[in-house]
Formats: sequence, structure tokens, C-alpha cells
Amino acid sequence: MEKFTYEATETAVAFLQKHPGGFSARDLKLIDGFEAAWEKKAPANASVDTTVDSTATPEDLIGNAIDQLTDNLRSELLDQLLSVDHFRFEQVVIDLLFGMGYGGSREEAAQVTKKSGDEGIDGIINEDRLGLDVIYVQAKRWKGTVGRPDVQGFVGALAGKQAQKGVFITTSSFTADAIQFVRGLSQKVILIDGVRLADLMIEHNIGVSTTRTISLKRIDSDYFDEG
Repeated sequence: MEKFTYEATETAVAFLQKHPGGFSARDLKLIDGFEAAWEKKAPANASVDTTVDSTATPEDLIGNAIDQLTDNLRSELLDQLLSVDHFRFEQVVIDLLFGMGYGGSREEAAQVTKKSGDEGIDGIINEDRLGLDVIYVQAKRWKGTVGRPDVQGFVGALAGKQAQKGVFITTSSFTADAIQFVRGLSQKVILIDGVRLADLMIEHNIGVSTTRTISLKRIDSDYFDEG
């Protein structure tokens, strides 16, 4: 019998490192070239079983539906981010960081992008309300994978500013080499890929709004136990 040897690509290794707890079909579609490869194999995949598990509880079904809606929203958010211009994307990033508690006041955060485009730095935002430290931001609205050279350029820009903290945000993903590179830095550099960016936007209500709220109720046993 003929034997085959398979080796994971750098992109696959980076993807698995970023999704240690598992991933969805929507996550896979964010990989550059995945959809084109999937379409070629569509006839072979047409027989995939999509039957709903008959043992699933109503709570399970609701949870699965929420997961699917979240996956769809994540994908739509990334499509929307790719359609805006670079300056608008920078503002979205700053709005997100402000929504997460950085930047002091909104007025201060709104002025951050006016300082952008400075030697590889797209934004500067206060880490705390008193402005005791600052975080430098790089925002890349890319479809292609961000490699180590791009991250090294950002780290070099931080060094030029004598800065110790930076956030590199992209709509795509980072190579395994880029991820490994930042782990050995003396500076604190955080890499946020497209999936995490969309999840943070959903969590902090940036670019999204609530359309419906459902309240699930159960029996209050304490009420009936009262004598």
C-alpha cells in the first residue's frame, strides 16, 4: 500500500496555535485561499450530514443557534472592515480600545489618529485615565497574512519612540514566525488577528447593536419551598 506523508503549512500551524480550544467553519473561511479550495472540493463534500442531534436539549439548540449567529456576525464584521478606508479602520481600532477602557476621555481618544502615520505608528492611546503610560498602535486592514518582517518593523518603531507597549491589529492573521517573534521581546507587544478583533468588537459593542433580547426563565424552587 502506498504511504503518504503530510506536513502542516506555516499558515496551518499559526491557525492551530491561535485556536487551541477548537474552531468553526467561519474561522476556516478566514484563511487565505480556503474558500477557493473548498469550492473545488464541493461535490465531494456535498454528502456531509447536517442532521440535528435528536438528543439535544432546547438549551443546546439555543446555544448552537447563538454560536451560528455569532459566527455570521463575525464574518460580516470582517467584510465591513475590509470595505472601509484605512483611516476609518484606524478610528474603529481606537474606538475599540477606548471601549475597552483605554484612552482616558473620548475626546482624547478621538484625537489619537491625528498623530498617526508617524514612522510605522498608526495611533497612540493612553493606557490609563491619568496618561501615566501610552500604548502605540499599528492597524493593518489586510487580507494577506502578516509576517514577521511587518511585526519587526512595528517593534523597531516602538524602539524609536522608547516605548515598551504596543498593539498590532489586523483584519487577517499572523504567521507562526511572527507570533513566536513577539514572545521573546523585552517590550510588551500584543497581536490581535481578525477573528479576535471581531470578537472584541462584538463584546464591547463597537459597530454592532442588539436587535433582540430573549429572557429564559425556569422554576424558582426556593419560592415553592417557602413554608
